[in-house]
Formats: sequence, C-alpha cells, structure tokens
Amino acid sequence: MWVVLGNSWNLLAGYTGQVSFGHAAFFGIGAYAAAIPYHHFKISPWWGLLTGGLAAVILGYFLGKLVFRLRGPYFALGTLASGEILRLLFGEEEWLTNGHNGILYMTTFISKIPYYYLILFIAMGSLVAVKVIMKSKLGFYFLSIREDQEAAEALGIDTTKYKNIALAISSFFAGLAGAFYMIYMGFVDPEVVFALHNISILTILVGIIGGVGTIWGPAVGALIMVFIQELFRSSFFGVGPQWVSQLHSLVFGALVVVMILYLAGGVVGDWDIIRKKFGKKRVEGQG
Repeated sequence: MWVVLGNSWNLLAGYTGQVSFGHAAFFGIGAYAAAIPYHHFKISPWWGLLTGGLAAVILGYFLGKLVFRLRGPYFALGTLASGEILRLLFGEEEWLTNGHNGILYMTTFISKIPYYYLILFIAMGSLVAVKVIMKSKLGFYFLSIREDQEAAEALGIDTTKYKNIALAISSFFAGLAGAFYMIYMGFVDPEVVFALHNISILTILVGIIGGVGTIWGPAVGALIMVFIQELFRSSFFGVGPQWVSQLHSLVFGALVVVMILYLAGGVVGDWDIIRKKFGKKRVEGQG
C-alpha cells in the first residue's frame, strides 16, 4: 500500500514539482467511496477499487481548481488544509459516514495472502504506469514544469492543464490505495484515513527516503519505512524493552534529517554515493 501511495505522491511532487501535504484527502475519499455504498446499500466494497480511484480523481479536479492558483509553500498548505477539512467534515456528517463510529465490514478472506497478491499487482501497475508516463511526451511536460514553470509557459506549455493531469493520475492511485485499505482492514474511520501524520506525512517520508523523482524510490522507501515501523513497534521483535515501541516516529524524524543532509536524492537517487562510500570502507578494511 505504501508503494502505491509513495508512487502517487512522487509523480506529483518528484516529477511535476508540486509538493502535496494532503494525500490523506485522496486516500480517505477512496476508502469512503468503498465504505459508504456498503454502509447504506450493502454494495460490496470491492467495487471501491473502481469507484475509489474515480472519486479521488473528481476530488483532485476540484482541488486543483483551487490550489494550482497557489505556488510554493502556499500550495503545500492548501493541500494540507484539504485533508484536514475532509477529516472534520466526515467526522461530523454521521448521516452519511457514520461519523467517528466509522464503518465496519467483514473482510472477504481469512488469509492475508490474496490481499498481498492484490496490492502487489496494484503496486507494480502503478510503478509501470509512472515509468511509461515519464518516458512519454506527457512526462516531458511534467519535468518542464518542475524545472522552470515560467520557462515552460514561455514555450507554450499549458502548465495548469498538465499539473491537473498529474494531480488526476496521482489522486487516482492514492484513492485506489484507500479503497484497498478499507477492503483489507474491514474498517474505516475519518481520524485514521484522513490523518495528516499517519497518511500524508508517512507518504512523503516514503518518497524522501527512497528518492524523490526516481522510479524505484517509492518501492525502496516503503520497504525501509515498513521495516523500521515493525522493528520498533515489536520492540526489536520482542527482544527489546516495551518503551522502544514508542520511538519509531523519532527514528523517522532523525532519518529524514540524515537524508536531507547527506543523501538528498534518497537511497535510489544517491545509490552511487552509498555504494562508493561503503565500497571504499570495505577496501580499506581488507587492506
């Protein structure tokens, strides 16, 4: 799931230069697009794998109309506000969302294996889609906007149009991840699916750790993040003291500082630097 979310954020921020702090909005809308029809009409949440992505695209369209008038930190703040507004709205509108009580669904499969293969398929599909896009003319327009929006406009590129396209694709995959979350967890709650820290910030961490603007960065970043999460939440797999389980957020913060200072391109982007550094140490040790 984090591969899909990180990949969707990377397309918008890494390749188009539009840093979003509101991916929880698309994730949450996708989750509720699967949950609300089930809650009211007993329609299977599995339809959410279609409607979740589409609902997120619709949200992205209207959000783009508002936030793409802003640039730099104001754009980021605009996206952040969208997620928080939806979190509050979905918590209050009990007639539609069941409010803070959430919506419960009995999961289809007892085993986790079918879900594993499903999200693996979605993750690989998102990676392939982004790779194809970035090798196309559309990808060239995205990169042009990232490098210099004014210059791109001077060349006749409709930057607003292509930023909206990037947002639509990005929001689709985030919504798809949200729908999968609902199907897998069997429960959706506005405080979880629209959470700034648990969704938006962790999605950004995946991109930063793996490598912003790289194809495989989100996959590598997701693997590292999930490993660290599980390592600390389990208190080093049951070996360490219980208080260690509360430190994973602190470790993420320290890791981001290290990445920004020493590996700004992330693990994938600065892989040559990492390889040379550790390769040199190995040679010196053998010597």
